[in-house]
Order: sequence, then C-alpha cells, then structure tokens
Amino acid sequence: MARLALKKDIRTRALALSQGYPALLAEAERVAAVVASGAHGRRRAGQGETFWQYRNYQSTDAASQIDWRRSARGDQIFVRDNEWEAANTVYLWPDTRAGMNWGSDKSLPTKADRGRVISLAIANLLMKAGERCALIGLQERARSGRVGYERLADAMMRSETDESALKADVPAHSRFVIVSDFLDPIEDWQTRLSRLSGRPVTGILLQIIDPAEEAFPYKGRVNMRTPGGTRRFLLGRAETAREEYQRRLADHNAQIASTAARLGWTLIRHRTDEPATTALNTLYQTLSGQT
Repeated sequence: MARLALKKDIRTRALALSQGYPALLAEAERVAAVVASGAHGRRRAGQGETFWQYRNYQSTDAASQIDWRRSARGDQIFVRDNEWEAANTVYLWPDTRAGMNWGSDKSLPTKADRGRVISLAIANLLMKAGERCALIGLQERARSGRVGYERLADAMMRSETDESALKADVPAHSRFVIVSDFLDPIEDWQTRLSRLSGRPVTGILLQIIDPAEEAFPYKGRVNMRTPGGTRRFLLGRAETAREEYQRRLADHNAQIASTAARLGWTLIRHRTDEPATTALNTLYQTLSGQT
C-alpha cells in the first residue's frame, strides 16, 4: 500500500508539473519574442573564435586581420571578422521560496510564476544570441543555444530554489540576474550580495512585487500569516496599520536600492499587474549595455 501511495503521489506531482510547464514556457517565449522584435541583436564583431563575416579591408585595419586566402580569389582585399564573444556567463536565480508563491488576486500571476516567465524569457533571448546561461546551484555547466535553453527550462521547472545556491562557486566577473521580492531582512540581502560582489561578480536585481504588497488595501479584521503558514496573527483593524506598513516597506526598499548601488548592481522593480514585457525589455537592454 505504501508503494502504491508513493507512485500515486509521484504521478500527481508529475501531472501538476506537466500542466504548468508548457504554459509558463510558452508565455516566456511569447514575451521574449515581443522584446526581440524591437531590440537590436547582440551579435557584433570583436574578439572571439567564431567566424562571423568577411568585409572589405579598410585603412584602419591591421595587416594581421587580412584573410589572404579569401583575398586571393579576386581583386578585393578582405578582412575576416570573428564574432564578439562575452567572456562572462549570466547566472540566473529565480526565487521560488514560499513567500514568492502568492498572488493577491486570481487574475494575477504569483510572484514566483512571473519570475519564472521573465527568467526563462531572458535566457531565451541571451542563449539564442550565443550567450551562456545557467541556473546557479542547479546547473554545473552554462550553455547556449536551443538545447541549452531546453535544459535550463527543464531544470527551472523541476526544481525549487534555495538561498544557499547563492553561495555556489562561480567564475569571477560573471553576471547575475537575481529575481525575488527581496523582502527578507535587509541584513540577509546585504550579506548575500556582498559575498557575491567579493568574488567579484555583478548583476541585476529584479524585484517583483504584488500590487497589494504596496497598497495594503485591507480593512477590518484580517488574518495574516507568514510565508509557508508557519505563524499567523490577527489584525483587528487592518486599515490602521496601512500607513506604518507602507513606511516600513518604503524604508526597506530604499535600503535594497542603496545596497545595490553601493555594490555596483542594477535594481529593476516590477509589479505583477504590469506587462511582463516591460520588465524583460529593461532587463535585456541593461544586460546588453544599452542603458
């Protein structure tokens, strides 16, 4: 009976996972396609080993750049351009802990699902352009291309994130995209980001917030609980706590922004009632060095 129950549980979880996976993956690719249609590609000439194109020789080119074999076929002198290759890898950490698995309204995605969609979408854009991406703590090797993207997407949808992943060893000068609500105590985030910056790596913090977390629209008696339901408490008149709550949230967010700026990281804020393409476009342009 125990084995039967285990198999049933595994099957139930597998079905639940398979139902969510295509929808999220399709949404991520749709969001990526919208941004890609209006963004310039990342391919350009530069240092690298991958051939990109031949072009006519210019007086500013060094003689060592001339491809004599190609030039010998005609009267023109050609230069061989290799494709610019980033020496850095982009590591992703989409937060899927208990506090992210919440949405204030059925019409809105949970913060975790919006984070997954944007993380998959930016990975799709970067890896199609030849960049290497990996999920920190879940993938040992960074990859590019369609196969690499499929593996990253599969790993993301089949695993939950943990803050301990941010302690994993990564190459120096890598770039990070950390997607979270950043509502943990400020001291925790200061420690995590300072540890990463000391390697040294830099990157982007994408803060995802539900609109109710900013507005605190609750009135009357409201039962509140901490992420995961480990602790509950009752607010007798929730509206009387709104001003103090919003002041503390604004102070916390200001400290997150200050920490990011001090360490040389970029902070992007996004609400789940906004189009995912808005955050993705800002994220893509920032990673592309165009902002």
